[in-house]
Amino acid sequence: MTQPLPGAGPGETTAIPPVDRPDGKESEPNVRLGVGLTTADVAERVARGDVNDVPVRSSRSTTEIVKANVFTRFNAVIGVLWLIILSVGSVKDGLFGFVIIANTGIGIIQEMRAKRTLDRLAVIGESKPVVRRDGRAIALSPSDLVLDDVIELGAGDKAAVDGVVVEADNLEIDESLLTGEADPVIKRPGDPVMSGSFVVAGNGAFTATRVGREAYAAQLMEEASKFTLVASELRNGISTILKYVTWILFPASIALIISQYRLEDTTWREAVTRMIAGIVPMVPEGLVLLTSLAFAVGVVRLGRKQCLVQELPAIEGLARVDVVCLDKTGTLTEGGMNVAEVRELAEGLPVRPALGALGTTEPRPNASLAAIIDECPAEQGWASVESVPFSSARKYSGATFEVAGARATWLIGAPEVLVTTQAHGDLLGEAERLGAQGLRVLLLVRTDASLADTVDALVGGPDGADVTPAALVVLEQRLRHDAGATLDYFADQGVAAKVISGDNAISVGAVAAKLGIKGADHPVDARTLPTDQNELADVLEANTVFGRVTPQQKRDMVAALQSRGHNVAMTGDGVNDVLALKDADIGVSMGSGSEATKGVAQIVLLDNSFATLPSVVGEGRRVIGNIERVSNLFLTKTAYSVLLAILVVIANVPYPFLPRHLTLLAWFTIGTPAFFLALAPNKERARAGFVKRVLRYSGPSGVIAGTATFTAYLLARSHYGATDATRTAETSIATLTLFLVGLWVLAIIARPYTWWRIALVLVMGAGFAVVLTVPWLQRFFELKLVGTRMPWTAVGLAIAAGLLLEVVAYWNKRRLALEVAAAGAPAVSA
Repeated sequence: MTQPLPGAGPGETTAIPPVDRPDGKESEPNVRLGVGLTTADVAERVARGDVNDVPVRSSRSTTEIVKANVFTRFNAVIGVLWLIILSVGSVKDGLFGFVIIANTGIGIIQEMRAKRTLDRLAVIGESKPVVRRDGRAIALSPSDLVLDDVIELGAGDKAAVDGVVVEADNLEIDESLLTGEADPVIKRPGDPVMSGSFVVAGNGAFTATRVGREAYAAQLMEEASKFTLVASELRNGISTILKYVTWILFPASIALIISQYRLEDTTWREAVTRMIAGIVPMVPEGLVLLTSLAFAVGVVRLGRKQCLVQELPAIEGLARVDVVCLDKTGTLTEGGMNVAEVRELAEGLPVRPALGALGTTEPRPNASLAAIIDECPAEQGWASVESVPFSSARKYSGATFEVAGARATWLIGAPEVLVTTQAHGDLLGEAERLGAQGLRVLLLVRTDASLADTVDALVGGPDGADVTPAALVVLEQRLRHDAGATLDYFADQGVAAKVISGDNAISVGAVAAKLGIKGADHPVDARTLPTDQNELADVLEANTVFGRVTPQQKRDMVAALQSRGHNVAMTGDGVNDVLALKDADIGVSMGSGSEATKGVAQIVLLDNSFATLPSVVGEGRRVIGNIERVSNLFLTKTAYSVLLAILVVIANVPYPFLPRHLTLLAWFTIGTPAFFLALAPNKERARAGFVKRVLRYSGPSGVIAGTATFTAYLLARSHYGATDATRTAETSIATLTLFLVGLWVLAIIARPYTWWRIALVLVMGAGFAVVLTVPWLQRFFELKLVGTRMPWTAVGLAIAAGLLLEVVAYWNKRRLALEVAAAGAPAVSA
């Protein structure tokens, strides 16, 4: 039922009352509630820019992508060094600059590809508000809204713009995501509506007074997006590493150039060239590229499975989740329902006509009421006098009807909410018995009291309400065919599942039991849950299935689990899940879910397939595991480069390499293999402590590689005579040693071996062998092995270093195993 505005007579169409607009004018007087704007009105507003032109949230703009990939800290460092080397040295030594250009180009292309995928999916999954135009109600994209549009609201709808209510039928709006106010606000004509708030009950309409960036939520989002993202240990860890590397670069550069310039037989040009050769490999420039590349490829892969990732690090976040909270309806069961039975409890009551009449009071019925409407069509003669819509907090809906001059109030909802155990123990026992079979049971009651009095009586519980049970409505829920396999996957991966539902606890437990969820045999009624967070966390740790959970309790449950150090994912599709989705570490919404639900979730399953979640977890693990692998490669290079610079300064000798040599080594031991490893399948469980583990391996490995290389270099200088004529031979020995040690590092990091990983290591080795044996490549890179003694000495040093690397790898593996065991093995991570 729609409430008329003040001054409206029966059947009249009332003009929208004047409302404040950003331009200080009143809204157009010719705009009418039933008609809305005309085509000419819309064209006029579009022409003057009064359009809801809010940017798409799913991805950054092309300009932002280019800036993010080009204007980086290390691109600036490498760019300056490249310009210097081109001005004082050979173009051959400037190869590292071309690699940076190629890397940046690849990064831009891949992220643009991911952007196109995200934007396409965002449009597919976009909720379309219903707007009145030219006397018709039509669904439009939020970007097509204009000032003064009349926008309809129903349960689950999110306000896309700011406005003022012009129609209200028991309209309740939750503004907690904007204001922090927990309780829904009852809205009446003339009350403001803030964009970003969502409807929890009732229906209505409002007229848009602020659109685009003028809207409240748009301003908040624009401000928040500058500073907040999904927590990403991977991104934060890499940023920390790069910060420390930056601090090392400048003193190392100064020390190197001074030491090289002071050498008697070195020109300033050669000093600068060798200084740059020492500095460039300290920069793990490809690490940032491969991280963004891995995320971008993950987005594209998930996009093919109709999974919209609204924030890239959410892929990583879900992989770290160790508890997933599942809403039963719409997640474990399909959205639709069937009426299995209408069991009448009192003779002479018009049960089916009453059920049909209750269906007419909800313009947007939920799944239960939709099934009842199909089973019990509305009959003539039932006039609704007043109504109260269903809400998750109340757990019932109702209306007062006038039939043949007599009035009666009918309510339908959870049996234990409408009647007491003392008065109707057998009835509630039967409802529980049916619920234990996995059926949803609703109770229809009748009373002669007014609706307002009955609702007031029920506020403190069913004791104060004088109602007559009329019928039990038994509904069948259809399990998702893929839910069992998905839950088995999470159980196998050590991810605890908590089923949290507003339905009867026994019924929820029955559904959970059919899916094989542990703990389904002792479901918990949420009305018995403690309010203390610590006590609540104890109950959550000990139990799995919870029924009769209110929206606020879902939020409290997420917070309680997080207080125990858990990474929590929340899945849902209804408006009652919004608050919990917002607070969870990762929110996952079904594509058919309410607009508000999709608006706060980081991941939207557009095809409504719960089975897509393992794919998201898999992508997250691939990203985390592979980036950790390649981080070891890049930071080992940084470690040995820093050590070589220090040793060169202390020994007061020429830096052993030219930039071209280190570019060559990076191609074959880091850059090319890292590209393949970063995009490879990886099912390793994600664990906290990324930075600590990477430094624990790359630090000692870099020291071993740098020590072996410098030892070989000093031996070569002693053997060949340390003159300008022998410098190529000395550099060749150092290069051979460093390559062999680097290849050994790669062989360790590539484990566990598959055919293609073995082939990757062998191909890299063969590629370097070609450079050493092909004359023109020897001349280009200034590499030539002289004699047999020193080359074999280099091989021996590399083998000794390799054995030490194996010891480091074994020690790290043992330490990781002990840490995992101490932390509780699988439960630590996803």
